[in-house]
Amino acid sequence: MSQESHSQLAIHPIDASNPGELLKRKQVARRTKLLGLIILILLALGAARTIVSRVIHARTLAEGSQQLAVQYVKTALAKSPDAVQTLALPGTLQGFVQSPISARASGYLRRWYKDIGSRVEKGEPLADIDTPEIDQQLTQAVAARQQAASSLELAKSSMARWEALRKRDAVSQQELDERRSASAQADSNLAAADANVERLRQLSSFKHVVAPFAGIVTRRNVDVGDLIDPGAGRPLFTLTQTDPLRVYVNVPQSYAQLVKQGQTVVVTQSELRGQKFQGKVARTAASIDTVTHSMQVEITLPNSQGILMPGSYVQVVLPLPASGVLVVPTNALLIRQEGTMVAIVDAQHRVHLKQVQVGRNFGETVEILNGAAPADRLVLNPSDSLAEGDQVNWTPDAPAAGAAPAARSAS
Repeated sequence: MSQESHSQLAIHPIDASNPGELLKRKQVARRTKLLGLIILILLALGAARTIVSRVIHARTLAEGSQQLAVQYVKTALAKSPDAVQTLALPGTLQGFVQSPISARASGYLRRWYKDIGSRVEKGEPLADIDTPEIDQQLTQAVAARQQAASSLELAKSSMARWEALRKRDAVSQQELDERRSASAQADSNLAAADANVERLRQLSSFKHVVAPFAGIVTRRNVDVGDLIDPGAGRPLFTLTQTDPLRVYVNVPQSYAQLVKQGQTVVVTQSELRGQKFQGKVARTAASIDTVTHSMQVEITLPNSQGILMPGSYVQVVLPLPASGVLVVPTNALLIRQEGTMVAIVDAQHRVHLKQVQVGRNFGETVEILNGAAPADRLVLNPSDSLAEGDQVNWTPDAPAAGAAPAARSAS
């Protein structure tokens, strides 16, 4: 190549007389080739790294997708409760005998002897009533009785004389019969007068108001000088027998068959923390109320120390015998168009949906009458998308459904 051509290509011609320049050009060419090879190696390494990274990411994504495809559920085992169940019901304490003490005699209150909170014995005086009208009526009745007695004596003596005259035929039989009738009438008048006197004496005795039984005066409605009118219907006192006490509770129909006479119950009061009182079921109504669909139960509660007060609000815990029916958590139920169902997981982690019949509802748990078997693994809080044959994994079991249930509340 001519020198002009080298100049146009910006290539300096090699001077043959200068071997150093030739060597220098060979080194530059060698370095250029080495640099190109390094660049190709780096590009190949980058491409290989990208390919490997993509393969790893694809494998990780596939594994993650496979894991996410498996549903994780929380399960519990269905069991029959072995322990005795309890039912907590609200109740109000009442005196075994609680009676308003009213006056039978009318008048004005002269004095009262017992105030609220006073303990009285049977026959102890509570109040005195001033009854001037009854006293005057009694005096009049006694005088009328004396008149009737005098009339009877005269009628009897007249009848005796007329009977003697009749034996001598001095009087007619008609006249004798009239005297006998007059004597009988006088006798009846005396009996009526005696009855009236006794009535007024009994009425007069009511001016002394006494306690008909031993108890506590829980209310006093009158004061000295008040007008006492038996027809007004206002009681003078309210007397309550506090030992023992009565508690009436309404047991729901679903538990009525389990409550029996003589059962021991536990009564608690929120204000008396840590204290429990034992009573007994005295009697039951033995019938279900058509309005409330519950049965009334009467409980007798001893109160010898007087700790409990009538009228207090209490909680009554009734022990109920174990029914032996399968009990499952309420959140295991699945309500669908086919009815109430449960999701059961088998040994191969497959889901099977079974329709069940529900019994009594205890709040956190519910009875299953049929459709499930003991030791079935039930899915808790099953999702609406859960279907027959789904593959699932479960987390550690929840507390056993058949454990002793807490006191059930039915207010």
